[in-house]
Amino acid sequence: MQNTKIALFKGKKIRKILHQNEWWFSIVDVVEVLTDSANPRDYWYKMKIREKDESGVELSTICRQLKLESSDGKKYETDCADTEGIFRIIQSIPSPKAEPFKRWLAKVGYERVQEIENPELATKRTRILYKLKGYSEDWIEKRMRGIAIREELTDEWQNRGAKEDKDYEILTAEISKAAFGITPSDYKKIKGLKRENLRDHMDDFELIFTMLGERSTTEIHRNENSLHPYLGDCIEN
Repeated sequence: MQNTKIALFKGKKIRKILHQNEWWFSIVDVVEVLTDSANPRDYWYKMKIREKDESGVELSTICRQLKLESSDGKKYETDCADTEGIFRIIQSIPSPKAEPFKRWLAKVGYERVQEIENPELATKRTRILYKLKGYSEDWIEKRMRGIAIREELTDEWQNRGAKEDKDYEILTAEISKAAFGITPSDYKKIKGLKRENLRDHMDDFELIFTMLGERSTTEIHRNENSLHPYLGDCIEN
């Protein structure tokens, strides 16, 4: 399942998404940070045309459209580039911020390489983050265990045909309805949450029930070599 985050460069947000073990960054966000443009989308559009006319380079060929969350809380297809692609785009933007941004980008990319080589680093960073937010050690332990169980389940779903974000959302909703009687989106409304992570606002018992539901689902798939009916329908079609 794709992991999305917000990175900060000099206090400004840059959306990024983990795709095929690499960070891909929102090009519009990068353009806004480097140019302070009031309309970064228009700047990016004109930059692609200018670069094609002047150098013959199609900047769009180094981009990929990936779903990122917008300010309205919904996810949209967004032009993104990996670290190498962003470095190429920076070359086409005259900005005094280019050099410090390159150093920032290299650091962000390097942290991910470190985490791939040593997954414990990612776990340690997550624990520290929760501790800084004021969560108890007991809650953090349950939350981290829940993350591991969730990843195990999504890997199982992926192996059995889940591909799109909506596949995981539908399957997750089924488990939530079985455990709590409501979908995650309804659960967030009850808790008064909007863009926040639902599981970060669960108490100990809610985390335990969530873990039990997801762990049980993984075991059922493995023991019965089963597909969820939703996945089965998708593959047959």
